[in-house]
Amino acid sequence: VQLVESGGGLVQAGESLRLSCAASGSIFSINTMGWYRQGPGKQRELVAAITSAGNTNYPDSVKGRFTISRDNAKNTVYLQMNSLKPEDTAVYYCNAHIIRDPLSDYEDYWGKGTLVTVSS
Repeated sequence: VQLVESGGGLVQAGESLRLSCAASGSIFSINTMGWYRQGPGKQRELVAAITSAGNTNYPDSVKGRFTISRDNAKNTVYLQMNSLKPEDTAVYYCNAHIIRDPLSDYEDYWGKGTLVTVSS
């Protein structure tokens, strides 16, 4: 199983970016998918999460600015980031809880990350 992120880049404060993450490989089912980030000198933190039923969760730091969505048919999760701030600068990682076959339990998978840089 692989998670591949795309969409990072350099933007100015106030601008928008859309991240994508596609899961591929031997996948039977995907439960929660999410985005985490790790800024310079900081710990990795949750940015947004979405269940297979579409329930979402955001920390206060991004609520109202970021929107997570998913396409279950494509095993893909998206993160729309609006009104970006310099403090949003970080490597953004995709995460997914995946069952590879009907007899297995969920396993945690991570992408390699995509860099988002927001200049002031």
